[in-house]
Amino acid sequence: MKRIAVLTSGGDAPGMNAAIRGVVRTALYEDMEIIGFHRGYAGLLNKEYHQLDVSSVGGILEEGGTILRTFRCPEFKEREAQEESVKNLEELGIEGLVVLGGEGSLQGAMALDGIWDGSVIGLPASIDNDVEGTDLCLGFDTAVNTALESVDRIRDTATSHERLFIIEVMGRTSGHIALSVGLAGGAEEILIPEHEYSVEEIGHRIQEGRNKGKLHYIIVLAEGAGKGFKLAGELEELSGMEIRVAVLGHIQRGGSPTAWDRILGGKMGYFAVRALVEGGSGVCVGVRSGQRNLVPFAEAVSNKELSSTNEKIAAVLAT
Repeated sequence: MKRIAVLTSGGDAPGMNAAIRGVVRTALYEDMEIIGFHRGYAGLLNKEYHQLDVSSVGGILEEGGTILRTFRCPEFKEREAQEESVKNLEELGIEGLVVLGGEGSLQGAMALDGIWDGSVIGLPASIDNDVEGTDLCLGFDTAVNTALESVDRIRDTATSHERLFIIEVMGRTSGHIALSVGLAGGAEEILIPEHEYSVEEIGHRIQEGRNKGKLHYIIVLAEGAGKGFKLAGELEELSGMEIRVAVLGHIQRGGSPTAWDRILGGKMGYFAVRALVEGGSGVCVGVRSGQRNLVPFAEAVSNKELSSTNEKIAAVLAT
């Protein structure tokens, strides 16, 4: 294999640049040429790219976002767009492609792998941590720590004013961020899309907590489990507490990646290129217990379950 490409697709994730660096430098070590497509699948469709070398990835480890930029490209779901992409890859002499992204991006990689003779490797970069086959997705650790810092600060004012705070974090279909932030931040309630909840029961638990002497209350809410301001209105009537809402939003995507995400990005980038060298295709690179774990795309994009142990611990510690 002499020429490969890399692209970043969907939502950006801290550590993507570390992974790009890992892909580029490993490819050059293996005497491969490598190009980077701009703006994900849109760049692949429009042939927007540039050659990458050692200097292209110098000094980017600490940068958030992605130097290749990213884009959500719904037209890539259509067979016509996928076939046009294959034509572009072949015209450019590309033999292997590394796709960095979450569940939706890896669905696109799987579709491309099904119609192209070249090799496609996925690299799970998603703050939602919703890709199976890896202990953690790239960017998740940074997103959790960013949200946790906000929770810690909010708890100070919640304690001072004896208030209830609802902190809304990202996670439309996945509660991984909410569960980790809630457990690490000592939240009294963690509400996630995977489980239904009763507002009346939450109100009852708040009253029980106040009877035990709790002077403040923190609820971590995944965006897919409800809207913070709507929930606040319902709970104010039931709890009698003054409620404030903090929506963290896209602040969780940005910022310099943690040491863990920098290391993970480098590892995944290295493992992805090695998989291409070994003739692999149609698989996503995961890291389990520090070791490479290759899983088929179909398995990688299946629903990643939450840790039932963490859920139980969080419930017990919140009492």
